[in-house]
Amino acid sequence: MTARPRRQALGVRLGRAAVGRRWKLGPARNSITRERDVPAAMRDGVVLLADHFAPAVPGPCPTVLMRCPYGRGLLYSAMAWPYAERGYHVLLQSTRGTFGSGGTFRPYTDEAADGQDTVAWLREQDWFDGRLATVGSSYLGFVQWALTLEPPPELRAMVVQVAPHDLGFTAFGHGSFELYNRLAWSAQMAHQQEQRSALRQIWGTIRRDNRIAPMLARLPLSSTGEGIGGNEAPWYPEWLAHPDLSDAYWDARRATAALERVTVPVLLIGGFHDQFYEQTLLQYQALRRRDVPVGLTVGPWTHLTVDVGLAARETLAWLDAFVAGDGPSPRSQPVRVWTGGTAQWSERAEWPPAGVAPVTWYLQPGGVLATDGGPSAGAGLSAGASDFAYDPLDPTPSVGGRTTSYSAGSRDNRDLEARGDVLTFSTGPLAGPAEIAGAPSLHLYLRCDGASADIFARLCDVSESGESRNVTDQVIRLGQAELPPGKACAVTMSLPDVSHVFRPGHRIRLQISGGAFPRYARNLGTAADQVTGTQTAVVHYSILHGQPQPSVLTLPVLVTQTQPAADAQG
Repeated sequence: MTARPRRQALGVRLGRAAVGRRWKLGPARNSITRERDVPAAMRDGVVLLADHFAPAVPGPCPTVLMRCPYGRGLLYSAMAWPYAERGYHVLLQSTRGTFGSGGTFRPYTDEAADGQDTVAWLREQDWFDGRLATVGSSYLGFVQWALTLEPPPELRAMVVQVAPHDLGFTAFGHGSFELYNRLAWSAQMAHQQEQRSALRQIWGTIRRDNRIAPMLARLPLSSTGEGIGGNEAPWYPEWLAHPDLSDAYWDARRATAALERVTVPVLLIGGFHDQFYEQTLLQYQALRRRDVPVGLTVGPWTHLTVDVGLAARETLAWLDAFVAGDGPSPRSQPVRVWTGGTAQWSERAEWPPAGVAPVTWYLQPGGVLATDGGPSAGAGLSAGASDFAYDPLDPTPSVGGRTTSYSAGSRDNRDLEARGDVLTFSTGPLAGPAEIAGAPSLHLYLRCDGASADIFARLCDVSESGESRNVTDQVIRLGQAELPPGKACAVTMSLPDVSHVFRPGHRIRLQISGGAFPRYARNLGTAADQVTGTQTAVVHYSILHGQPQPSVLTLPVLVTQTQPAADAQG
């Protein structure tokens, strides 16, 4: 039986007020009521439960739909309060198979149909006035893209935070399986408990790394999910069994087509160190290409450290403009990015911004990055090679970066760079600032004796004290087709976009290694199946320099900035 709506207790109201002050939202515009466990039947008879937060105001109000697999406790109801207190109905629904909702939880597969059925249910509610928005982060963002595979006519706006539209890309997007992120999330889902307090949920996330560490280290890769405990995670071995992204298995787990169908204003909020950052950029580019009104905010955040207050303020402004009202965009410029090295926000008309020019650096023996100021664009630069070896049984560790760990993000890389299986190429101290805005690219000529090999490349900012902090990175997997025995091969890779100023006296550094474990599954180095195989071999790499095969790093530098010093040694 559905509970009647009731005004929330004084302690809850005081807590909401404290959240509003903390997030700088201004005073609440109205009181709210909360109706728990509201049932909605799906087309197959499965009943999903939701909490309805209703604004206590006369007259019609728009509705915000949030569909969530993580429960309706304090952590997620706190994401609903601010909108209900400012004139919006909020329906916070537990997705299929989670927290009282019927059916079986099958990640990503049922969200399109269930989203459509939930909107159909909304149409029958006397409090629904025909104005709909969707809001949410991570999985709560994916369900928005799934819903808009067939955009409902009532939809007025979307706010998608740190969220994917394509599960397959998050698993095997660059060939190497994203081991840590996918296993950590699966373990989280397997151990969810409805009665868990917010503090216990946070503590469980912190302890998760200790629980899964032995699992990450197993070979073969297919065994890493065994004994995950809790409710288990039957989808995890399925993912591993489908490493080919063209496999029809992934079709039901991606909503890429929605990027070509959405027409309502969309606000995208991402983080430079978020695991889904690349997909946020793809979403922005697809919408902008079609002239869909789109705002983009990218901060210095990981998946777990998004500034929730800033996100809530921007979300409310977006909803007030495009859902409650009919006003213009609340932003002076569509794009807001945090510029590393300055700790300041930059506003742009577009991303990447206009006025960017490529500056090329040549990888040189001795770990030197040399600019293209040499004769004949590098013809006079030293030839040679830089060598390293990668051992799958002692894989190069991952440090920071785009993971869901609390140790993610920009970290000191000096211990990592001291390893023998990591090459570094550095400029000397810069004479002036160099502002990078856009996607760095790397073109390597290399020889490699492995039947399979990974290349992990990372751009770092080295301070005057020698601290080397990661700015952006990328991995690609090379198979036998790309690795001709005894011959050099050319490899081109694009690193995710950055907005960063290398300050005077700092150095630009490029890292190259054969992996980043356990963020990415180790490459076995053999012709064995990468998922089920256990046979490994040490892989030897030679990065070539000079003509006729120069390896180069190209950075998108704002031309209004002082150019970096040329040919300075690290």
